[in-house]
Amino acid sequence: MNNRLTEVGRMKVVGEGMARERGASSSTLDVSGQTGVLSFEVSPAALERYEEPVFRVLPGGVIEPANPVALEFAARLAPSDMDRLKAAAEKSTTANRALVDMVDVGIEGKQQNLQVTLVPLRDGGGTLLFVRDLTLDNSLRLALVDSRRRYKDFIEISTDFAWETGADERFAFVPPRGALGYTADGLMSIEPHALLVADSPGAEIPFLTKRRVENEELWLRRPDGRAACVIVSAMPLIARDGKWVGARGVCRDVTETRDREATLTRVRNRERVLTRIVRAFRDEVDPEAMLGVAAEALARGLGAEHCHIFRALSEEAPLNVETPGFQLAARYGDLEAREAAPVLKTIGEGAAAAEILLGGMQVLAAPARYQNASNGAVILWRTVERGTWNDDDRLLIGDIANQVGITIEQFTHHEHVLKISRTDALTGLLNRGAFVDGLQRFLVRLTRDGGFGALIYVDLDNFKAVNDTKGHKAGDDALLKVRDILVQHTRPTDLIARLGGDEFALWLTGADLTIAKTRAGQFLARMKDLEPYSAGPAKPLGMSIGIANWNRDTKETLDGLLARGDAAMYEAKRGGKGAFTVAPDAPAKS
Repeated sequence: MNNRLTEVGRMKVVGEGMARERGASSSTLDVSGQTGVLSFEVSPAALERYEEPVFRVLPGGVIEPANPVALEFAARLAPSDMDRLKAAAEKSTTANRALVDMVDVGIEGKQQNLQVTLVPLRDGGGTLLFVRDLTLDNSLRLALVDSRRRYKDFIEISTDFAWETGADERFAFVPPRGALGYTADGLMSIEPHALLVADSPGAEIPFLTKRRVENEELWLRRPDGRAACVIVSAMPLIARDGKWVGARGVCRDVTETRDREATLTRVRNRERVLTRIVRAFRDEVDPEAMLGVAAEALARGLGAEHCHIFRALSEEAPLNVETPGFQLAARYGDLEAREAAPVLKTIGEGAAAAEILLGGMQVLAAPARYQNASNGAVILWRTVERGTWNDDDRLLIGDIANQVGITIEQFTHHEHVLKISRTDALTGLLNRGAFVDGLQRFLVRLTRDGGFGALIYVDLDNFKAVNDTKGHKAGDDALLKVRDILVQHTRPTDLIARLGGDEFALWLTGADLTIAKTRAGQFLARMKDLEPYSAGPAKPLGMSIGIANWNRDTKETLDGLLARGDAAMYEAKRGGKGAFTVAPDAPAKS
């Protein structure tokens, strides 16, 4: 018998109507078709046991229940609903064949979807209606369709990357729009482990996980090679037999968030280093100490092994062979300053910055500036293994170089003020205070370590007559000439001072009495160079010199040494001027 009821042949019911003759034992249903006639019995008892409503529509258009379920069901239908059932029956009668139709009715204010199987009876005896309520089936089907559509929409608009892998360890599902810059087809063609930026052989990956994964961070590779950071949650798919058949999960791309966090971290690091340096500049009194703190903070903040801070030398400063044009002001680490010579050459030639590989180390340098002029350089050294310099490193060294430029200017100004406070304005020699401080340090060291030294006092003869007869300009020129004579016959390690007026003093480091006498003789031999400055033959410009030899064993104080030198000088004046006198040795103290 053909299972498609819409295509069966005519059906004939032999016997009386089911609804009216429930006492009959049975009825015979003949199904006639092209292949012959098939008959079987349908008993009223069978219809009564049928679990769904059955109606009979009589030829006059009357519709009546054919089983108890239909009787109860009819009580819930409105007259208009019964009319719809009768109208459906007419279609089957007209077609003279069984049909399946859908009829919508209202039950208790809710629409119900009925599937009605219509079977025409023999000899125009009406039509049997087998009713099946498909409302729940249709609702479930619609709910499933709506759920799938909703899921599809969420997948389409979600920023998360949903995926599923199969037992073949390849993607079985990916978003239609693709993910991470890949198209859907591109992802389906890639083996999941190939997406990992760093893959450890044999290590489990979330795409093929055998365990539940919750919010784990993972770095994947984009098509262009850039790394993408994702947060992945996944679960394994296990068959009924316990066999692993795949995994399913979601990845959320958090690359931008991680980049922002990394940028914020770098900004905070720059602020931290800058704050420390600025605070050091504010709290430190000594400019040299400021630069030392800056060198350490910069090196630590940027992960460098060494840091050099140089300041530019003035044109009149002595030539520095190791670092031409620059002098080391501060450093962190033990790298020698001379290693920076090639970098300083680049900075000295006007480069805004320098980034080179030198001696197996990465070098990052920036000029220190003050009022748009370069006055130094900041140089960082880092091993190649620690990675290349980045934009944050370049920004930080530039910011700090500007702060260092201000400090170098303060350092230079400090030195200038110090020089003024320690030197004689006319001759540039040490003044009395600086000479006494320096001499005191020498005596402390000699007392501790041993050694020699000699003090020489020089006072000009007839200097007042020069000022009185030739003027103060001539007197100043005479003092400058005396300075030249003293400097030319001493060493850089010696102290030379103008104590005031026409009085000078010298400390000869490491000199014994013999050397001191030789120096005094050389000074006196140059008195002929002072003749042009003399007031006249009667009052020649000359020198009276006193020498005081220092001996550690006497434990002589600074004041005692100065007093002996001054007394020896006045003794030379009383002896006729133009000569030197040696002071008696200081008495030994127990």
